[in-house]
Amino acid sequence: MVEPKDELASIRALEEVYRRRYRRFLRVAIAIVGSADAAADVVQEAFASALRHRHEFRGEGTLDAWVWRTVLNEARELSRTRRRHQSVEPPERPAPADGAPDDWPELRAAVAGLPTRQRDVLFLRHYADLSYDDIAEVLAIARGTVAATLHEAHASLRDRVAGVKR
Repeated sequence: MVEPKDELASIRALEEVYRRRYRRFLRVAIAIVGSADAAADVVQEAFASALRHRHEFRGEGTLDAWVWRTVLNEARELSRTRRRHQSVEPPERPAPADGAPDDWPELRAAVAGLPTRQRDVLFLRHYADLSYDDIAEVLAIARGTVAATLHEAHASLRDRVAGVKR
């Protein structure tokens, strides 16, 4: 039986991870699902799931990494669900108010075409600003694999975007 004191400590530890990492969780979720509102729902559901399943955390890694995996899983699941229910043609996106070219559909399409691991490493590095060691822990891969995967993702994106602009 779990002691009430231990139960409260695990809830407080999760709340601390949530508070400390919320903005990073949100940035990665936005990158995966493409919508700030949906990403906020993803992060909230991931936190609720982490609370419900906190007894499954065995302490074999950091609590941060365990919660990151929960956020990634929730975001991927929502993204898959949205793709299954999306119409053939995506809705038109409004032009930026200042006319700046901040909306690059070619780049979004190139990122979406990357293998899952490459996308995850790319998002965790560039949107969450995690170190290679932290990414390795979150994805349960070697640090060298993180570096190689990130290099492959960058090279693939360079090739895809360069091919579109020619």
